[in-house]
Amino acid sequence: MTTAATRRSDRRISPVFVGLLGVTAVTGWATWTGFAEQPGVAVFLFVTAAWIVSLCLHEYAHARTALHSGDISIGAKGYLTLNPLKYTHALLSIVLPVLFVIMGGIGLPGGAVFIERGRIRGRWRHSLISAAGPLTNVLFAAVCTAPFWLHALDGVPADFRFALAFLALLQVTAAILNFLPVPGLDGYGVIEPWLSYNVKRQVEPFAPFGLLAVFAILWMPSVNVAFFDAVHSVLNALGIDDLHSYCGQELYRFWRPTPDVCVSR
Repeated sequence: MTTAATRRSDRRISPVFVGLLGVTAVTGWATWTGFAEQPGVAVFLFVTAAWIVSLCLHEYAHARTALHSGDISIGAKGYLTLNPLKYTHALLSIVLPVLFVIMGGIGLPGGAVFIERGRIRGRWRHSLISAAGPLTNVLFAAVCTAPFWLHALDGVPADFRFALAFLALLQVTAAILNFLPVPGLDGYGVIEPWLSYNVKRQVEPFAPFGLLAVFAILWMPSVNVAFFDAVHSVLNALGIDDLHSYCGQELYRFWRPTPDVCVSR
């Protein structure tokens, strides 16, 4: 069985993704150098572009793992091009995650590549396909936090450190939420192959509402506090203090006054 895309165009990187990388690089440079007259705008564009890049890589990881597990239809669907416009539900994978970042600083799980599971044999392969996406968020979080726990940020402008810390927070929240064993999320996809047929049949009707249920529960103040306490505990362990992630989120919301503690001097 072949595990490669059948045409070179199926795996050619999309100009849309290259453009997103370009926006990330330019706005990251503007944040670093202080070139932008309004640093909050540069931080907003940098974090948003980098967040969408991570969403593309999340979905790519699902698709690439599925390809090598036996679903050779993945290439023809355009999932290997890293083009977010090729996703089955662009609204779920791109628009809603960005809106949730703006509103609450939460890395909303995406999930919009259609995988033909019938082509794949073996429970471990099915589990790995589901785990590949959130593991990408874990890797992205490691990259974002590495400069902090390696103590490599001496002399780095505060605005860039704040932006990087907020981006790391988004990756950590995305990884945690994605790994929840809730129907409709990747965490459930990891354990689903190991469940009995009867259990899967009983759970299946609830899958479309799993993500909504998670966010409804997160709106409860006590749960919200506990969730973000866990997120900040992870960030603190990786060298990012609460001030950095707080200021990153405040700068990201450039339409609001920036707290004095977050203003670079």
